[in-house]
Amino acid sequence: MIAIVDYDAGNIKSVEKALQHIGMAFLVTREADQIQKADKVIVPGVGAFGDAMEKMNRYHLTEVLRQVAKQGTPILGICLGLQLFFERSEEAENMVEGLGLLPGEIVRFPEKNGYKIPHMGWNSIQINPKSRLLKGIENDSYVYFVHSYYLKAKQKEDVAATTDYIVNVHAAAERGNIFATQFHPEKSGEVGLQILRNFAKIS
Repeated sequence: MIAIVDYDAGNIKSVEKALQHIGMAFLVTREADQIQKADKVIVPGVGAFGDAMEKMNRYHLTEVLRQVAKQGTPILGICLGLQLFFERSEEAENMVEGLGLLPGEIVRFPEKNGYKIPHMGWNSIQINPKSRLLKGIENDSYVYFVHSYYLKAKQKEDVAATTDYIVNVHAAAERGNIFATQFHPEKSGEVGLQILRNFAKIS
């Protein structure tokens, strides 16, 4: 059973539909015991980093998710979920702290003529061949992004994929049982569905 964490950050329905499409059992919850007992956990999300962390704390999910990661349960962050997995973000005043599951920070795209912020649309990704989450995905496959801030992972070996938009963007990350994508696999067609199948198979 996959637990989809509900912390009022949106984008849950599209994740539900994608999991239904690939035949995976799931529940949507913010109950600590259900999250801790799940075989796998997905943290979706769209919106602002500071607001999201406030809700994580309000619903007592911060320590629950840290415990899930610590106990070795496979956990996947999507879009804002990826950003929350890291240490801090420029988006919130005073660099609000994230979950700190992986080292790194979230920074705003610099302005550049000819480029729009937020970065919205399909971009190709360059894949780390060691990635388990992206196993079998062809290099330079296109996936769907919507974000104004991007990940700068502290450790190069944690980067599972990159893309280029104004700067070189760390588009996916993984270490051990922790996985995250800045792009939306649930909105990325067959490529995205295969990524979710890969996550479902990870033990």
